[in-house]
Amino acid sequence: MNSRIFNVLEYNKIIEMLNAQAASSLGKQRTSILKPSTELEAIIQLQEETDEAANVLRLKGNVPLGGIFDIKPSIKRTVIGGILNPHECLDVASTVYGGKQLKSFIEDMEEPELPILRELISQIMPLNDLERQIKSCIDDHGHVMDGASDKLRTIRSKIRTSESRLRDKLDSYTKTKSKMLSDSIVTIRNDRYVLPVKQEYRGAIGGIVHDQSASGATLFIEPQSVVDLNNQLQEARVQETNEIERILGELSQKIATDESYLYQNVEALAQIDFMFARAKLGHVMRASMPKMNDQGIIKMKQARHPLIPKEEVVPNDVEIGEDYTAIVITGPNTGGKTVTLKMVGLCTLMAQSGLQIPALDGCEMAVFSNVFADIGDEQSIEQSLSTFSSHMTNIVSILNHVDNETLVLFDELGAGTDPQEGAALAMSILDQVVSRGARIIATTHYPELKAYGYNRKDAVNASVEFNVETLSPTYRLLIGVPGRSNAFEISRRLGLSETVIETAKSHIGTDSKSVENMIASLEESRRGAERDYQRAEQVLTEAEELKRDLEKQWSQLESKREELYKKAEVKAEKALQKAREEAELIVSELRSVKNQANLKEHEWIEARKMFDEAQPKLTKKREEKVKEVDTKRDLQAGDEVKLLTLNQNGTIIDKVSDKEFQVQIGAMKVKVKRKDLQFLKREEPQVVKPMTTVKGSAYQVKTELDLRGERFEDALHRLEKYVDDALLAGYPNVSIIHGKGTGALRTGVQSFAKKHRQIESYRFGGMNEGGSGVTILEFR
Repeated sequence: MNSRIFNVLEYNKIIEMLNAQAASSLGKQRTSILKPSTELEAIIQLQEETDEAANVLRLKGNVPLGGIFDIKPSIKRTVIGGILNPHECLDVASTVYGGKQLKSFIEDMEEPELPILRELISQIMPLNDLERQIKSCIDDHGHVMDGASDKLRTIRSKIRTSESRLRDKLDSYTKTKSKMLSDSIVTIRNDRYVLPVKQEYRGAIGGIVHDQSASGATLFIEPQSVVDLNNQLQEARVQETNEIERILGELSQKIATDESYLYQNVEALAQIDFMFARAKLGHVMRASMPKMNDQGIIKMKQARHPLIPKEEVVPNDVEIGEDYTAIVITGPNTGGKTVTLKMVGLCTLMAQSGLQIPALDGCEMAVFSNVFADIGDEQSIEQSLSTFSSHMTNIVSILNHVDNETLVLFDELGAGTDPQEGAALAMSILDQVVSRGARIIATTHYPELKAYGYNRKDAVNASVEFNVETLSPTYRLLIGVPGRSNAFEISRRLGLSETVIETAKSHIGTDSKSVENMIASLEESRRGAERDYQRAEQVLTEAEELKRDLEKQWSQLESKREELYKKAEVKAEKALQKAREEAELIVSELRSVKNQANLKEHEWIEARKMFDEAQPKLTKKREEKVKEVDTKRDLQAGDEVKLLTLNQNGTIIDKVSDKEFQVQIGAMKVKVKRKDLQFLKREEPQVVKPMTTVKGSAYQVKTELDLRGERFEDALHRLEKYVDDALLAGYPNVSIIHGKGTGALRTGVQSFAKKHRQIESYRFGGMNEGGSGVTILEFR
């Protein structure tokens, strides 16, 4: 891509803004050399990287990229045997630590999917040993610590001792011979401790002169008595320097050993910083990721020029490449046409560089092998006015390189020469570029080019809207509407006589008037359509808001219904608990009368089972109301009733009092209050005739026979009669209770069962059926 376009479209200013977003020198190196790519796959990869980083910024706000340095030169020096200084070693440790922090930050993120970043951080090696070794030797200020080695600790202890002795010795001079000193202090010259002695007392102090003041009145003398102490101190300092050099040499060797890992870390960190710099710039510009194509199609919604302040820029919709390949923006020079031209070109360069563009989501940009521009220098305060010759030289160069993969931007095409010749030349140039399949956007003052968009199927007219009321442009691009001069309207607003204006109109040809009227009509239609669109947008917004409100209310209704269900369940559970308590009370009463009622064990078990099953079923559906109990109806023995507390049917045996009855429920007899009984039906009394009846299945026969305490012969007689009744009742099996005792009754029952033709088999009862004290008869 030609380098001239970067200056013309001010792409370099975008790079400066991008460079400011990089967090480290590693990122700045990559941002400063960023150039648009011409490979579709490479550009898509760049855009996906930027979008992934933008998603992280959106979720987390920032990323830990601090403490990262370009340590590649330092690594290279260690490989060839060089020794790094403490600050260089510290930069290596800081970069290793920064890489670990970033790696941990990305790994801890659960959403969204970050395939590119996760691949990059997988290349970052922790190198904990190297970091720990460097930081154990060098503090945060870049000083080698005493603990770096035992020898260094010993040497520095010796240095501190020598310095203390020296100061004590020289302090005694400042106290006893202060008159001979120009100042009562101890100072240093040539790394040796000295005293500032007056010139006239030079011989009285004695020693080595290391320096003198500018006036010569003061000599800096090292007394002879401290020469040996100074020598010892210098010797210790040489040892300290040598030990520090040895320690730094070991650290440098360790860094050289991890050379490949460190280079790998640096490359990954540089790429990550580069990604986030692009994402941060997009955030600053309120930009979005464009969809890239190689079909020459550009679709930008509410696109803004990235170098114009957000509070001043006017967003515009621009489309080219599908229905038409050329846009001709006509009309007066209002300052908006060139901005649109530069905006399209600059956004194209940004998109091909992997940068997001300042437009709404869903925008689409094309990949061009070249972008050419001939933009009037009068629009730039940085350059002087161009001439027609310079324009044509540039246009000739462009035409020599135009193909179907280029974007061409012409500003004031054909300007600077005779209007008729310039217009004809402009149309010819446009035809030439369009015929080669390039995408072209051109601006012009010539009214002759207004018809160009109507006469060419691949071209469309456009203009920049101008508000005659305020005498200022709105900077809104109108695709499909050619521009008009507005000279008469502007002149009228400025106070020009109506007579002069009407005279001027008479000099305009009929065709020109028709075109101007057509343009005015188009503009009015456009404004009407936009007003309708805005109203439709408002209605849509209100409808969506109403839909959200209804959904919210429905959700609240659902929540309220669930809450009512839960309350109903709680209420039902309380009723169930009350029923259980009453059942337990009844069971307790049965226990107390068990012996008097001669209640057998299996009857007790059956009664308890009935209570366990007598539980109301909970349901969220609304049930029919229970019929109101008729408490005024007289109940009598034999009436079939429903015990409401247990939801069981039974028969009244006896009336205990006006408010209490004894009820038979299965094998149980219980006392129940009148308010808990619901009348079901009453059996009409029948005249009993003395005749033989056959007992059928409706005959009430118990499922068991208790023979305990009976004489053997009586027991067998009862057994025979009971089996006949049970067969008539249709029972599949019955229980014969004979007890254990001597076993004679048990043997007699089983012997009877063997001989009876309707008894298929018999067995002892189970653990919960009475065991060997019961025989179960199975009928055929």
